[in-house]
Amino acid sequence: MNDGPFDTDVLIVGAGLSGIGAAYRLHEERPGDSYVILEQREAIGGTWDLFRYPGVRSDSDMFTLSYPFRPWRGEKSMADGDAIRTYIRDTAREAGIERNIRFGTTVRSAAWSSETQRWTVETSSGQWHAKFVYLCAGYYSYDRGYQPEFPGLADYAGTFVHPQAWPADLDHTGKQVVVIGSGATAVTLVPAMAEQAAHVTMLQRSPSYLTALPAKDGFADAVRRRLPAGLAHRIVRAKNVAVTQAFYQLARRRPALVKKMLRAGALHFLNEKAVDEHFTPAYEPWDQRLCVVPGGDFYQAVRDGHASVVTDHIDTFTEKGIRLRSGRELEADVVVSATGLRMLPLGGLTLSVDGRQVALGDTFSYRGLMLSGVPNLAYCIGYTNASWTLRADLSSRYVTRLLTYLERNGYGSAAPTAPASAERRPLLDLTSGYVQRSMKDFPSQGTRRPWQVTQNYVSDALTMSRADLTRDMTFTGKAA
Repeated sequence: MNDGPFDTDVLIVGAGLSGIGAAYRLHEERPGDSYVILEQREAIGGTWDLFRYPGVRSDSDMFTLSYPFRPWRGEKSMADGDAIRTYIRDTAREAGIERNIRFGTTVRSAAWSSETQRWTVETSSGQWHAKFVYLCAGYYSYDRGYQPEFPGLADYAGTFVHPQAWPADLDHTGKQVVVIGSGATAVTLVPAMAEQAAHVTMLQRSPSYLTALPAKDGFADAVRRRLPAGLAHRIVRAKNVAVTQAFYQLARRRPALVKKMLRAGALHFLNEKAVDEHFTPAYEPWDQRLCVVPGGDFYQAVRDGHASVVTDHIDTFTEKGIRLRSGRELEADVVVSATGLRMLPLGGLTLSVDGRQVALGDTFSYRGLMLSGVPNLAYCIGYTNASWTLRADLSSRYVTRLLTYLERNGYGSAAPTAPASAERRPLLDLTSGYVQRSMKDFPSQGTRRPWQVTQNYVSDALTMSRADLTRDMTFTGKAA
C-alpha cells in the first residue's frame, strides 16, 4: 500500500552502522532538522544483521569501528557479529533514533527538481520529499552475493550455501565441509565450522595475505581499567589508528619487508612447506584487503588437523563433491561458496536531476561523499585499509557542516562541479575480483583533492573539518 507524499528535511537511506551514526550526528549538530531513515529490511544493523554465518565477526578493531561518541565497552577487540549488532541497536535506542526509522521500505528512485529545490524519492511504501538525501546503504547488494556458475553444480547431492544467505537450520556437525574462497569470510568460517565438523577444507584458487592479531587488546584493557571510559576510548582509538595507518604505509612503501613480517607470522603456526604452498600470494600486501585472524584461530585449526587448505581450480562438481583440475576429488556433505560480494552502487538507486538520469559511471566523487553535478546528495562509504566508521563519521560531520552553510547563506542547494581537465581513476584502488567486476558502474575519483578519494584517515581527519565548503561547488538560492 502506497501512502504519502511525506516530507522531511533529510532522508537517510539505511539503518546500519553508517545510517545510525549519520542520524546521531544530524540530531546533535542540526537539532532543528527533521530526518527519517528508510530501511529495506525489518531490523537495525545493516551488514551485522544480514550476515549470520558461523563465526561472523569484524576484521577491524572495535575501538575504531565503534562510534567516537559512544565508547566500546566489549571484552573483545575483534568482536563477533552479535555483539556489533547489539551495539548498533543500543546506540539507536539510547539516542532516540529508533522512532525515526521506517522499516520494510525499499528506495527505488530519487529525482531532483531545481524548481522546487527538493528530492522526490519513490519507495515501496510511498513517496517522500526531502531537501537532502544521504545514502548510507554501503556498496554491495543485500539481496544476494556474488555467485560464479560452477560446472556440474546441478549434479551435487549435498548442501550448497552462500554465506550471505545462511540457513538458520543448517547443521554441519560431524560432516565434511568445503569452503570455496580465501577472503575474510572464508578465513572466518573455517575455524568456526571446524569446531563441530568432521573436517573443513578451504579450497582457494590463489593465496591471500593473513595477519594474526590478538582477539583482546591488552593495551586497551589496561587503559580502560585506569581511565574514564570516554578518555580511554579516545586514547585507544588514536593508538589503533596510528598503528593501522603506519602498517599500511609501510606495506605500500616497503612491500618486501611486510611480506617477510606476514610470512614470519604464518611460520609461527605452520611449517615452511605449508606457508610456501598456501600462504604466499602473488600480489603485493594491500593490493587486496588484508585478512585478520584473531588469535591465529585459522592457523591453529589447520595446524591441529581440524582444517586444511587446498590450492587448485575447480573442474566440476560431482554428486559427492568437487573434482579439481589436478584430478583430485574433494568429498563434501556441505559446500560453502564464500565467493564474495556483488557490488551495487548507491544501493541500486536510480538518480535523475531535472528529468535527466544520472549515469553514475560518468560522475566524479567529491571528497569521497558527493557526486559531480548532483545537488544535495551524499553517500557514505568507508576506508578499504581501516575501519569503515572512521570515514563514515567524517562524512556525516561534513554533511552537517554543509547543511549549516546552506542555511546561513540562504542557499537551497549545493552541487559539486568537476573541472573539465579532471583525470579519472577507479573509486576503489583494490585488485580484488569483487571490486574489479563492478568499478565501471561506480563514480570515478580524480588525482587531486577534493576529487581524490584518499585512504588516509589521519590526513582526512585533519582536513575535512576545515575543508573549504565552496571549493568546486555550485550553489543556488532557495526556491520561491
